[in-house]
Amino acid sequence: MLKLSNHFTRTVFAWVLLGISINHSVQAQHEKTVDGQTLFEKNCGACHLELTQDDSNIPSIGLLNRLSANAIVAALTDGAMRLQGESMSESERIAVAEYLSAGKFFTPTLSFTQGMCSDNPALLTPDLDNVWSGWGRDPGNSRFTQNTGGINASNVSQLKLKWAFGVPDVTVARSQPAIYGDRLFVGSQAGAIFSLNALTGCTYWSYQTEGGVRSAISVEKLKIEGEEKTVVLASDLRAKVYAIDAHTGELIWSRKVDQHSAAIGTASLKYHQGIIYVPLAGLPEEALANHRNDYECCSFRGSITALDASTGQEIWKTYTLPEPELVKVLPDGRELRGPAGASVWNTPSVDEKRGLLYFATGNAYAEPEAPTSNAILAVELATGKLVWYHQTLAADIWSGGCEPGLGGKKDNPGCYIPVGPDFDFSASPILTKLPSGKDIIIATQKSGQGWAFDPDNEGALLWMYRWGVGAAAGGVYGASVDEKNAYFAVADQRTKAPGGLHAVDLKTGERAWFTPAADLLCAPAPNCGPAQSAAVTSIPGVVFSGSMDGGLRAYNTQDGQIIWTFNANRSFDTVNGIPATGGSLDAAGPVIANGMLYVTSGNGGPFGSAGNVILAFSLE
Repeated sequence: MLKLSNHFTRTVFAWVLLGISINHSVQAQHEKTVDGQTLFEKNCGACHLELTQDDSNIPSIGLLNRLSANAIVAALTDGAMRLQGESMSESERIAVAEYLSAGKFFTPTLSFTQGMCSDNPALLTPDLDNVWSGWGRDPGNSRFTQNTGGINASNVSQLKLKWAFGVPDVTVARSQPAIYGDRLFVGSQAGAIFSLNALTGCTYWSYQTEGGVRSAISVEKLKIEGEEKTVVLASDLRAKVYAIDAHTGELIWSRKVDQHSAAIGTASLKYHQGIIYVPLAGLPEEALANHRNDYECCSFRGSITALDASTGQEIWKTYTLPEPELVKVLPDGRELRGPAGASVWNTPSVDEKRGLLYFATGNAYAEPEAPTSNAILAVELATGKLVWYHQTLAADIWSGGCEPGLGGKKDNPGCYIPVGPDFDFSASPILTKLPSGKDIIIATQKSGQGWAFDPDNEGALLWMYRWGVGAAAGGVYGASVDEKNAYFAVADQRTKAPGGLHAVDLKTGERAWFTPAADLLCAPAPNCGPAQSAAVTSIPGVVFSGSMDGGLRAYNTQDGQIIWTFNANRSFDTVNGIPATGGSLDAAGPVIANGMLYVTSGNGGPFGSAGNVILAFSLE
């Protein structure tokens, strides 16, 4: 197993290994003769059993012993260790996991003994007050809604918990719910999609996916074989897209979008006029990249694929980078190829007026420098043809085994020098309007910067606002805008000043107000901090921001005053009877519809606290 760098250990291994549970349709019945200890020592012992003082951040066997068998299988099957796990059979991966955890691997839970809905009435088309579909709710991903069902700045302090749903078999809850009338749809990183009653939390149905679902769910009206149906759309961590009947939970079609072994779907799909736009990232290859001795890096490229929404057939596919070519042969004989990387971690935004799709890319994994990494890209909706791009940080080439700030490890000739800071875009670019009516693109980046670009001038820079120092650890998952301001939450994980919220004038890029991080709601520890990396959400007069300390806070948009706080650091009685606790709020932001607010809680890892709950709030 690969030897993990300090940065990689903190930002990838624990994030994936602790949080993602992979789906298996039938639990593998591995033979008793499979020796998990021998397999672990053979495949992983060189790193995890032979640690030196310099390797203090590589997970020891003691740390691995504290993980569940399902989480370890997930990392070897669906997560950062997926490419190493390919050399093992399913039985062998389970044997290693059960040896390390001293626990049993179990089939993920798809149905419950309590909290099932008594009937499943027809799914009606709701009004706008009762809909939040996809990541940013609207074509431009503003994460803003005026259709709150009555929630406003004067009564937000009266929000009370109405029900809680326990997400089974996970220690991370990162899938953002979709609300469609009286239905709530949410994914699970254990490999499932659940349909709930949005008002009561009872369960209508569940659907088993091949891989974990960590993205937001979308719900759309589609024509399927001439018949109009309401359809749930989602992608999983095996780069597979699903169209599911929203009423019955029956599969309509599914499609594997990319055959690369490292391809994963982490972002919500985008639907527009009969086409589904599918973003893909390549975490497993970034995790390995130039470190594993028998892996010839790098060949993964981020992409957007357009699918016919009715059939799942591919219309076009656009890569963020040209096809990798031979760069050099390493001393051990491996061929290093590039460019590679530039993953698409975020949901695209639709510009119908210009016929364009906007999305942002991540860092490169290998040389040469790529002008479309760490950039905003605009492609034609109809063809996928690249129209323009704007790069905000050149030469950000980073991968597992390449230590940031140290020029790369001396025994790792595959690293690009100088090693990049890993300041990629995790968040969707937002297409919105200035008070004058001029269109503008807003984006937030792990570098600690908020950006404004001009869609009328090939993405020319309008202004830049620095909201933090930037940090490689974790992600920065989304800003929000209203008619006046952009709202940038401060992540800056493990820096001197994480946490806080900035309001920035959309026209000028000047600060309207700044509210520093609130007092911690949990005891200071590596898995409890004030970083606010989760996507923020705004309504007239209020902006909501979740924190790694387990707090969801509402801020008055006039002055930044905190006017409501919910502390998720506890266990919850759940409608489905699954034991559940709250934890860090990371990635997915709150959604608002039905006069209610919904949020997922939990991000197990070294800088996040575990949790597995969906929380629903309503006004008293």
